[in-house]
Parts: sequence; C-alpha cells; structure tokens
Amino acid sequence: MSRVRSLSPGENQPLPSSTVIIQVRSASPVNTSALLLTSAGRVRSDADFVFYNQPSARGVQYRDEGQVDVVTIDTTAVEGTIETIAVTASLDGTGPTSFATAGVLQATLFDANRTPVADFVVPGLTSETAVVCLEVYRRGDAWKVRALGQGYDTGLAGLATAYGITVDDPDPVPQQPRVADPQPWPPTPTPTPPAPAAPVPNPAVARPSGASMQSELFNPAHAEVQSHGIAKQGSKMCRVGMNGEIMARQGSMVAYQGNLHFEALGAGGIGRMMRQAMTGEGVPLMKVTGQGDLFLADNASEVHLIDLDGSDGLTINGANVLAFDSTLQYNVERMHGAGSMSNAGMFNCVFTGRGRIAITTNGTPVVLNVAGDTFADPQAAVAWSSSLRTSVKTNDSFGLGTLMGRSTGERFTLAFAGQGFVVVQPSEQPPGGMIGGTGQGQDAGVGGMLGGFLGR
Repeated sequence: MSRVRSLSPGENQPLPSSTVIIQVRSASPVNTSALLLTSAGRVRSDADFVFYNQPSARGVQYRDEGQVDVVTIDTTAVEGTIETIAVTASLDGTGPTSFATAGVLQATLFDANRTPVADFVVPGLTSETAVVCLEVYRRGDAWKVRALGQGYDTGLAGLATAYGITVDDPDPVPQQPRVADPQPWPPTPTPTPPAPAAPVPNPAVARPSGASMQSELFNPAHAEVQSHGIAKQGSKMCRVGMNGEIMARQGSMVAYQGNLHFEALGAGGIGRMMRQAMTGEGVPLMKVTGQGDLFLADNASEVHLIDLDGSDGLTINGANVLAFDSTLQYNVERMHGAGSMSNAGMFNCVFTGRGRIAITTNGTPVVLNVAGDTFADPQAAVAWSSSLRTSVKTNDSFGLGTLMGRSTGERFTLAFAGQGFVVVQPSEQPPGGMIGGTGQGQDAGVGGMLGGFLGR
C-alpha cells in the first residue's frame, strides 16, 4: 500500500497519473475553484475559471461531494496554452471571517484510482480569506504538483483579480435625500404627477389577481440566504442547501424547494441499541436526500451552528439536535459520574468526526470556557466538549426542609472539569429528563429518561 506524502509549502512531486483528483476539505464552509493559467500566470478569459457555477473547462471539472469539493484534472485534455492549474479555496461568508479561526484547510491528491498520494495542510493562516492550495503545472512533457498555500486578504474577488479575471464592480448607488427613520419598506416610489381623480374603490372588493403588494415582509432581512450546506436563516431557522444527504430531526421541516426525499429512520442505528436495552422507543431522525433548499426549525427555538474538526467530540442533549452532516458519527452514551441528573437523562448524544451540526436552545445561551471547575444546572446545560469530565455535586441535603418546600431548588449541580466549553441556555425547563417521563408499571419514568436524546 503506497504511503501518502505530506507536502510542505513549495514542495513538489510528479503526478502519479495523467488524471488526478484533488479534494479540498475545511472545517468551515469554503468555495473551491480552479483557474487555468497561461505561461504569463493569468487566465485567457472568464471561461478559464472553474467553480460551482461554471463546473467545467477542457480537462478540468469541479464537483461538490458534500463535506469535500473535488477538482478532477485530465492533463491529456488540457489545452496546450495552459501551463498551470491553480486549485483554490475561499471562505463562503457563512462562517468565520478569516482562515485564522476557520480550522484546518487541507488539499489531498489522488491518482486515477482514487488512491491518496499526497496531502497538504495549509499552515500559518491568519487574516486570509482565500488561498491557493495546490498548483498542477507542466514541466517539459510531464506534469507535476506543487504545494503553495498563498493567501489573499481580499477573498475570492481579490484572488480572481490577481489572475486576470474581471470582477464587475457593483453599480454605484445614486445619492438619496436623507429621510427620517424608520423608513417604510418597500421604499416610497418617486412621486408622479397627480392623475385625474378616480372613484374611490370599494374596500370590500378584492384587488385584481397579479396586483402589486407592499409589506415589510419583503425586506431583504426576510429573504432566503444563499449558501451550500447547513446555514442559519435568521435566528430561529436553518436553511440547508441540499446536494446530497443530511440528517435532521423528524418533524423539523417547515418548507423545502426542489427534489428532496425524506426517509424516517425509525429505530435504526443507535435506536436499535436503546430499544433492546430500555423502552422500545425509536430515534426520531430522518434522512433527507436530493437537490434543493430545505428549511428546518423546532418550536421557534434559537438555532446555532457548530463545526467539528475532528479534534474533539460534542456531547449534547439529543432534544437540542436539529440537523447534522451525515459525515459526523454519533452514538448514545451513558453520562459517566452524572447518573440521571442531566438534561438528557442518563444518556446523551456524542458526535465525533468532521462536519457541521445545528443545535437549538431555549433562548440566547452563554458559552462558558472551562479551564477549571465549572458548574451548571443540569436542566440548563445543553452541550459541552466531550473531553470534559462530568460529575454531580449535591448542594443541599434531602430532608424535611426539602419536603416542606424550603430547599434551595438547586440540590444537584452538574460539574465539569478539564479543558473545553459548555453551552448553557437561559432556561431550566427540561425537554426530556426524568420529570414527565412516559411509561407504565416498571417502565414508568423510563421514557422520560430517554425522551431527551434525539427527541422530546
């Protein structure tokens, strides 16, 4: 089995085959593109810019494969005037504002059989928003690949301009007279000369079909966001630009456009284990596949996005999971040392791998950085780093004062130790938990303990 070579900036090697595949992967959403360059280091025209809206040129093809973007290069089909093909990545505007906080950016070279040959992790990125990851270039009659890692602070537009692509400037906005706030929406049209008086219409008569309408609903703030993958649509909804597969909680779909297929997973996966062990309840997840736009929400809860880069897992009350990339692995694990006092009961969901997850909170949360002992109400703790150690601290004794209603109301506190973070919502209302559990006889309360993981 061939060993994958790790490239350093400036390092090169011959291509393993005439056709190669380059995968670009990032912990944050990026747009991948390829530029076909002449010996002058510039494109001949905009047709030499390959990206998601123009996915092919002679010898070069772009494809979105969900968590990774793929550029396939057939060097035998590349025109003779093209000397270099630069493979780039740029932040798409839905996540971090620079690569300093965007996580790992990685480009991997595969041969024609999709066997990995070389790998390049771009080092030392700070304020850059676009990066040239790899160059595939001619050397005489042969082709080679070089790790580059050249960054641009001006995003994809600045990178494209540097290689000779004309980026149209937006039309100048004409100066408008200053008006007092709040301004109506849509803006009041320019006055026109008064028309001859007309009869006042009967307000009980409906306006003709197709008549124009005005409403603050048409404000751009309410328009659909444009992005690939999971993104926020306002503060209480998320939009998924679908081109593949996503996992979402059942019943969370509020709208969709395009050709999407919904498949309830029932007791599949982790549900099988829990059904055999406890209650017979399935996991209310659904798999959504196809191409289109999917909108998800959960009882107007606040929506937040978390990107996992594979370095640590996320432990979360399953009732707060809205959607996640199918590249993430998940399991249901017993909370060591925390018994059944957590928001999710005895069990919580643990997500690992690389991908994005959308979670919900009841109100705007606080994120606590854990560097020493940190404590949270068990019903308010929503999610935390899986590397943290959890335990339960008892704050007052269970005695007559408790029975008489004179308890502090904070008998149990969830303790966190280690290095990581904890997400705490401003609500102590359990979405699941032992209170309000369903079941009968010996199962009474069990449904409550499990009702919190991936479901209410």
